[in-house]
Amino acid sequence: MGRGSVPCEASMSLWKRLALVPLLLAAASCSHDESPAAASAKPADSTEPPPAASGSKPDAKSDDEDDLERAKARPKVPAAVTLGGEFRPLSVSVVDPSRRRVYSRSLRTWIHARPSKKSRRLGYLRAGASTPTSDKPAGHDGCKQGWYPVEPDGYVCVGRHATLDANDPIVRATREFQPDPSRRLPYIYGTVRRPGPIYGRLPSSEELHKAEPDIDDRMEKWLTAEGEIGASYAQDVWLGGAGTLVDPAQAWKDKTTDPLPWFLKDGGEAPNIYRKARSGDLVIERMKPHVGFSFLQTFLFEGRRYGVTTDLKVMPTDRLRPIQGSDFHGVEIGKDIDFPFAFIRRSDAKFWLYQKSGNKLIDAGNAPYRAAIKLTGKQQFFRKRLHYETTDGKWLSDRDASRLDPAKRMPGWGKAGEKWIDVNLTKQTVVLYEGEKPVYATLVSSGEAGLEDPKHTTATKRGIFRIHTKHITATMASDEVGEEFELRDVPYVQYFDKEGYALHGAYWHDRFGTPKSHGCINLAPEDARRIFFWTEPQVPTGWHGVLLPLRGTVMFVHP
Repeated sequence: MGRGSVPCEASMSLWKRLALVPLLLAAASCSHDESPAAASAKPADSTEPPPAASGSKPDAKSDDEDDLERAKARPKVPAAVTLGGEFRPLSVSVVDPSRRRVYSRSLRTWIHARPSKKSRRLGYLRAGASTPTSDKPAGHDGCKQGWYPVEPDGYVCVGRHATLDANDPIVRATREFQPDPSRRLPYIYGTVRRPGPIYGRLPSSEELHKAEPDIDDRMEKWLTAEGEIGASYAQDVWLGGAGTLVDPAQAWKDKTTDPLPWFLKDGGEAPNIYRKARSGDLVIERMKPHVGFSFLQTFLFEGRRYGVTTDLKVMPTDRLRPIQGSDFHGVEIGKDIDFPFAFIRRSDAKFWLYQKSGNKLIDAGNAPYRAAIKLTGKQQFFRKRLHYETTDGKWLSDRDASRLDPAKRMPGWGKAGEKWIDVNLTKQTVVLYEGEKPVYATLVSSGEAGLEDPKHTTATKRGIFRIHTKHITATMASDEVGEEFELRDVPYVQYFDKEGYALHGAYWHDRFGTPKSHGCINLAPEDARRIFFWTEPQVPTGWHGVLLPLRGTVMFVHP
């Protein structure tokens, strides 16, 4: 089947649910499905990005255009994360505890531009998030309990998806576990290694042995296994950066129990975040192989570690491989390094010395994988292969390294002072510009089909685009036969094309510098975090996603 049948990464079930939502059709996948997304790019041969402002006449503005102008005028706030990776926490003074708040109790609580479901969607909150609001609703159009304003602008409908009650069970279960931008991954992650039950509550010893009859033998094997399949591998990941890890074998022997989430105490069930009622059964579904899950928290119960997923389900973590995510990240240009320089793309790359007497290259040792190496600017062919000279007199093959230089011809949007991203698919690099000034560079993984036709393959679409939709996290999946996967809460997703192509973090591989994806542009988690907070549109504090067509950062994707 063609390219369109293999989504880059996004859930096809989500695609169907949002089929009538113009902008979010673009967030559905990296597939080639056509959609009437308002944030489409110009044709690939265009030399200009989509306009940064509406082309409508001043005296003929629609409500949508007014909504967009208001969204564009949101006050700018300092980025929560700098390009250097520094986290800037929200000042406590910004949060006023005396003000009434509206809370999300859904994975998506839509924020509308006006107090009406017919108005444009500006973004959304995720369960547990809240913003200050007013004492009275702004209207009741299509919303019985009323539309309440949120900051910095927009309205949410109080009802099934939002509440004014801080003690709502879903709110209580999630509000302390919002995505954490101070860490390279916003949640705790793991991928299914050995499928098993997913619970709605914690099983008693008797229930556990009925649900998992081999539990004792399985735990013994897991506790003694070596490498990634055993209990010695990266168990600190489950702590989410807090607390001290208890030896899994000792915990199992002693039947250690940590303080439990309030809703799981005394046999309690996790709150149901979905509309469909749960059966009340202990086992509510079963894991599928290789699915990536995200967790709000984990804890020990009767010696075994369990995690609560972002959609409030309970899973034993010994059945998953904990995900650390690549620790690679790019460099700040002008601070860490200056042009020209090269990224080492291959793990077996070598430095070479030129021996003039024998007119040959001599092995000068291994080049550090994915390091940024300063160059002199001189390049020369040896053995019919282009090589770059380093500042210490060695040479690097262009087979092993990608050379980066300033843009040879500054595009109009750069001259106009806009932020923009230069994506080079041949070199597998991105360079971030603030106007004409380069500020950051890193390696990426684009579509594994290279420079083939993206209409029929997994190649990344080329052209000039604007980022129009951003999610702190989003679930991505494919149901194509032979290509099945599901990845919960992919971090820092930025859609730039109506057909679903996105720039996003990848926690499931560490091949940055090599084409690897189903069409999207994969970033190492730390790069994704830094770039997400640098680009436009900004995601307002407390929001989980934002939609703003024709206003975002320009992306120039080329061979």
